[in-house]
Amino acid sequence: MNSSNSRSGPRPGGRSARVQAAVHQATRELLDRHSRAELTVPLIAARAGVTPSTIYRRWGDLADLLADVAVERMRPDGEPADTGTVKGDLRAWAEQYLDEMSSEVGLAMLRDVLAGSSSGEMPVPCRCAEFTASQIEVIVQRGITRAQAVPEVDAVMDGVVAPIIYRVLFGPTPATHARVHALVEACFKSAKKNPLRTALQDPASGS
Repeated sequence: MNSSNSRSGPRPGGRSARVQAAVHQATRELLDRHSRAELTVPLIAARAGVTPSTIYRRWGDLADLLADVAVERMRPDGEPADTGTVKGDLRAWAEQYLDEMSSEVGLAMLRDVLAGSSSGEMPVPCRCAEFTASQIEVIVQRGITRAQAVPEVDAVMDGVVAPIIYRVLFGPTPATHARVHALVEACFKSAKKNPLRTALQDPASGS
């Protein structure tokens, strides 16, 4: 991750993709067996079957490699649960997000992400935020389709996600599910229905 190209957009295919996959897999396997203090670039390179210089050229240093691995592990593997309502979806998603981020594995991933480089077109922490926002966007779009009142994605990021992460990283204890429910509820104070969709569905609007 020592150049802006390596930090943004999809990874190239072919040999480059195979190298990334091998290095990521080796890093994950070694993290399961060793502490971070024991991890080194030569150790990862040996397990991945590449030279240390390959890792240094692509990622720059160990911190950026660990950040890249962490952010890929944070990539969602499916859509949020569909409970039938926007509020129910957000509550269920926020509970799961809290549980994952406050776990030992989640906290380690967060620390790795924050320890990585913050330069380039798409810094590692921004990629994490992009994944999170995309999940919230799915929930919001469901609500719009159902003609339900929905909060802005940014309102959920600022009002729900940010407090969860702050408490996980800096608070004496993580937030509780009850607290998360209150944060979700607060987001709906400014929620509104999509004006265009409401007009199209309301015969009285004359549309």
